[in-house]
Amino acid sequence: MQVFVAGASGAIGIRLLPQLTDAGHEVTGTYNSPSKAERLQALGAKAIMLDLLDARSVRKAVLEAQPEAIIHECTALASARFGRSLDRAFAPTNRLRVEGTDALLAAAREAGVSRFIAQSFAPYRYAREGGPIKAEDDPLDPTPPRNTHQTNAAMLHVDRAVTEAGGIALRYGGFYGPGTSIAPGGAQAKLIHKRMFPIIGDGGGIMSFVHLDDAAAATVLALEHDGPTIYNIVDDEPASALEWLPVLANALGAKPPRHVPRWLARLIGGEGAVVTATESRGASNAKAKRELGWTLRYPSWREGFTAGEIG
Repeated sequence: MQVFVAGASGAIGIRLLPQLTDAGHEVTGTYNSPSKAERLQALGAKAIMLDLLDARSVRKAVLEAQPEAIIHECTALASARFGRSLDRAFAPTNRLRVEGTDALLAAAREAGVSRFIAQSFAPYRYAREGGPIKAEDDPLDPTPPRNTHQTNAAMLHVDRAVTEAGGIALRYGGFYGPGTSIAPGGAQAKLIHKRMFPIIGDGGGIMSFVHLDDAAAATVLALEHDGPTIYNIVDDEPASALEWLPVLANALGAKPPRHVPRWLARLIGGEGAVVTATESRGASNAKAKRELGWTLRYPSWREGFTAGEIG
């Protein structure tokens, strides 16, 4: 297929391009910094600079590329500064997930492109009730923590807008691998080294991870399937912070994480940090494995972390 990848120069886009070309697809990939053009071209893509928030430019780029499929991987997380408000840190990404998604979908409709895949997110979103692992049709959290409402609304917009257009929303797990925030030198990795990423309370909040290569492989497989639908693209082992954080710290060569009580974490990091660290639910990948025929290179974050694949 002729595939248009928005956000091709990002952490997952860079891993996605070679898998698309290996599968025989011809790729047009977008970037937002001139320094990234050569790398996209080296990976076999036609590279174009594009601001996804410029709807007119998006329309022009899509119509000129004449794709048969569009993959939306745009975020602005590489430069995000995390603090007490997730909404503040995610504000640029939230715009891309709302305005950027709408611009791409409008261009897709005009170009007659019905095959549309978009990046969504699985961790921290499912209702904090019932069992620890959630499937795609389980309810989302109706009362997300303060300072996360806009971020949750933006992710929900992606899910709804894309599936209503007949497309596929991929609720990826927390990425690990080169260029991610937990890779050496990444924002979260730096906090772990400074012992500023503690285990809060009982550390019972559950996280679902996925290696970038596995996420890219699932995305390529999704191109061969029709929507509308949603898939959790996560590994086989959702795990609590009490389990995964010490393993990650060790893999990064950092000291073990500190333990802090909920009340202290609430004062320092806010309610959102406490809720996600102690109450969040994990996600099941059973649907994606069954329907996409997806096989993971790293079925568990344990293998990925200890094999030196964090970055």
